[in-house]
Amino acid sequence: MRGTVEGLTTPHPLAELLPGLYSQDTLAQALCSSLDEVLAPVIGTLDNLPAYLDLATTPDDLVPWLSRWVGMPVQAPMPVERLRDLLQSAVDLQGWIGTTRGVQLSLEALFGATTVVEESGGSDWSLDPHAPLPGDRVPSVTVRVSEGTGTPLDADRVETVVAAVTPAHVLCRVELVT
Repeated sequence: MRGTVEGLTTPHPLAELLPGLYSQDTLAQALCSSLDEVLAPVIGTLDNLPAYLDLATTPDDLVPWLSRWVGMPVQAPMPVERLRDLLQSAVDLQGWIGTTRGVQLSLEALFGATTVVEESGGSDWSLDPHAPLPGDRVPSVTVRVSEGTGTPLDADRVETVVAAVTPAHVLCRVELVT
């Protein structure tokens, strides 16, 4: 985590901003020096904020925070480089949330799993205003997930991801295919 850094100086020492009356006051100078030591990392962080928000240059301990910040919290332990790759695809994934393609992309990105999604909805057109509506009356989705990377899938984690990327009113059923 961020904290004080030994020997880090501030580009704007507070003692230089004091009126001349306090230039020889040891208490005021010591207080300003202490505040400079505490504020130097804050100023350094703010000066370098774009580097902290860039996945290529952000420190490893900030990568999980960035994942929560963009709405992709990852509870499972994974290597930082894998998490960086996952977050790089977050922008593309966000546009597909709530769609069949979004379910497939999310499960592929998180687990490396092959996914088949079957949904109950449909679309149609008709000149007859009393024509029956396509699809089922109750919206539902069935997700069949195959292990892609050779590691066994955790059913609870897969269901959590599917629930997060499908609309709230849609019933979800997940089937793990071995």
